[in-house]
Amino acid sequence: MTLKDDLKAYRARWAEVEAVIDEERRTAPYELRWRQLNAAYMMGMALGLRRDDASELEVWERWARLKENAGRT
Repeated sequence: MTLKDDLKAYRARWAEVEAVIDEERRTAPYELRWRQLNAAYMMGMALGLRRDDASELEVWERWARLKENAGRT
């Protein structure tokens, strides 16, 4: 096998893994999803990421920054 073939096979394997993970997310019970959401919320609270005085505009600006930074990876 050539390097190009190896890379194609590697990507194909990870595409299969991603498909399985996506299916697990879609079929996850609501109770599990609710617990995961609560865990993420509590982690954010513990890290001090919550701001009670955030205006709606500030929230949209933060989401825009997060979205911009996510596109860089």
